[in-house]
Amino acid sequence: MILKPYTTPAGIELLYNGQPNFDKLNDLANGLGDMWHSSFEQGLKNVFPDILYQTAVFFWYGNDFDNLDTCVSWRLNPNSFAIRKSVWEALNGFDDDYDNIYMGALDFAYNALRNNGAITLYVNGLFSSNKKEPLTISTADRYIFYRKNFRKAQALYMLWRKGFWKYKELKAYNLAFKNYRKRETKYLVSPRGLNAIKGNPTISYIIPTMLRQDYTLRLLEDLRKQSYPVSQVIVVDATPVDKRDESLYRKEKYPFEVIFKWQTTKGSCRARNEAIDLCKGDYIVFGDDDIRIPSNFIENHVRLLQTYNAGACNGLDLRADHENQTLDDLNVKLKAIEGVRWKVGVTQSFSNANSCVKREHIAVLKGNDVNYDGGYGEDSDFGISLTKIGVPVLHNPFSANLHLKPPQGGYRFWGTQAKIIGKKRKTQPWELEVPVKIITPKPSPTIMYQLYKQFSEAQRKEYKYKYFIRYLFNGPKLYFLFRLIKLPYRILQYKKSIFYAKNLMKLGVRTK
Repeated sequence: MILKPYTTPAGIELLYNGQPNFDKLNDLANGLGDMWHSSFEQGLKNVFPDILYQTAVFFWYGNDFDNLDTCVSWRLNPNSFAIRKSVWEALNGFDDDYDNIYMGALDFAYNALRNNGAITLYVNGLFSSNKKEPLTISTADRYIFYRKNFRKAQALYMLWRKGFWKYKELKAYNLAFKNYRKRETKYLVSPRGLNAIKGNPTISYIIPTMLRQDYTLRLLEDLRKQSYPVSQVIVVDATPVDKRDESLYRKEKYPFEVIFKWQTTKGSCRARNEAIDLCKGDYIVFGDDDIRIPSNFIENHVRLLQTYNAGACNGLDLRADHENQTLDDLNVKLKAIEGVRWKVGVTQSFSNANSCVKREHIAVLKGNDVNYDGGYGEDSDFGISLTKIGVPVLHNPFSANLHLKPPQGGYRFWGTQAKIIGKKRKTQPWELEVPVKIITPKPSPTIMYQLYKQFSEAQRKEYKYKYFIRYLFNGPKLYFLFRLIKLPYRILQYKKSIFYAKNLMKLGVRTK
């Protein structure tokens, strides 16, 4: 494909096809994107729905988003798009093994987004043409895409779902695996050089904690040593009265404002929201109580967001081997991943242990959804929610933390009660007024709540199939018969999880 060259007034080299609005393109080139299109109006929105056989609910961008002028989308129209010249050259253009150029464009943009660290955006009105593209995806191309991008098991799953008894499906599957190989990720879009911080943005840092005062104090010492200082730290501590030592928290020890708040409510989501209400910074950094951070941690969060003109990022969260490791161990771990570390792009997960968001965007969401308290999934829900209001969340490899994960303490202390049944069990927030009795819901009702809140019925259907396939066939073959016998009970557990999830859906999103 031969693309036309264009250089913006700022000297940024682009390539394009079609007829873009150059004024818009000039502005976009100064922002976080690497390639841009207007394919929704051209008939490509949610094209290639068969991606869900691989992604189900595990890829935020499986479905295109609604009612946004700009959002993340890999549904690229090859006849109307623009791209940074350096990115086009780094990724080596479209794959010509497909029957038509449209599938080559989808393959290119999908890999750019998911694997190569490029940021692909839909932009309403960048291309004025609303001509509907005559896109058809052949069965052969569908299997070639799966062969090139996914494990064999994913293609087999699609074959089963489409009908392995159908000659056309089976033939396409066999030809794809005979003639093509899984693609290796060779070409990465290098991160931009980080600019120096502009102005004097203020930083609020949030630490929710419980039964871990010693770890919290260690993190406060790391914050004291930052090359770019935080202006405010809010510690919300849920340690019970009989197990806390209030004398350990001394505001006067620190060169920044510190607010120590004893939490009387329950749950990490409520803790973060109570802290958010007290934040005054331009940026809010979320951190767990059991992490260690190097001196450039805060500075690199701000520099990345300013360099990319972005609103949110998710830092590099590295698991410690044990809870006594130090920042020296973090350096060793970073050196070990040096060859694969340096990729920005949009994140496919979110962690409240290490993230930075402009306060103005958090104000739109009004904080974390407290329906997750007592369960799991609040991190990814917050990240997906940011993305759905048009705030792409970047991966930030420059701000790394060491996550100690001590065996005791933390908000999971409350959550462990969910595994208990009978009279000794303490009611979890998601149970509302219907306590768990004999049947313990699986998966976690808050995970199921996320499936209903954030994903489509078709995606939930594939999640269910995959859930029970993993239940039956993962694990030792010796116990397969035992798992098969227990399958009816596991189905009841799954239905019970749906019951609680739907009750949470009736309540709607809550931040208090």
